[in-house]
Amino acid sequence: MLVVDDDFMVARIHSGYVARVPGFTVVDAVHTGGAAISGVAVHGPDLVLLDIYLPDMSGLDVLTALRGASHPVDVLMITAARDVTTVRAAMRGGAVNYLIKPFTARALTERLEQYAETRRRLARIGSEARQDEVDSLFGLAKGGPPPLPKGLSAPTCALVADALKASGTDLSAAEAAVLTGLSRVSARRYLEHLCAVGQAELRPRYGTAGRPEHRYRWTG
Repeated sequence: MLVVDDDFMVARIHSGYVARVPGFTVVDAVHTGGAAISGVAVHGPDLVLLDIYLPDMSGLDVLTALRGASHPVDVLMITAARDVTTVRAAMRGGAVNYLIKPFTARALTERLEQYAETRRRLARIGSEARQDEVDSLFGLAKGGPPPLPKGLSAPTCALVADALKASGTDLSAAEAAVLTGLSRVSARRYLEHLCAVGQAELRPRYGTAGRPEHRYRWTG
């Protein structure tokens, strides 16, 4: 996998996230659109994590260039751009998924596992696919929400979602735990899952010292 982000530290963090997912290896981390195109030619990765805001060209232009490259490669957009025009352009350009910054390690892990499962299903199908197999592949790759991670339950997830929605503001995991009667760790797992499926967003709150507090807001 090739990681592309204009921020050196962010690229390092994302590379660290990827390295912890079984079956994925980062071949390089680059910081410009030109380096991304060259990196695909040199390393031949299966997947590129591609930012949109790059210093020399838009990530959308990189996506277009990679679509015409001799080496076939899939692209997962990871960006702060949330306007519908950009999202639509990424979809038209053939991106396999689109993850809005900031996001948790779990959110990226779920997208990567989803991508890996799509490739496994393609490998099992062989040279020709039935319509039901195609329907299943497109549903998985283009976005039906990923299943609940092991250990999470749908009723409890709905409870956390309702609490977050009803709050009308952002909540920390500790605040969500108080509202739902869960432990802070359990509340955080459900909040991270809601972020992963696009129903909530992570909003770091920076204080005077130490690590930022993770807060979560309902987006529906």
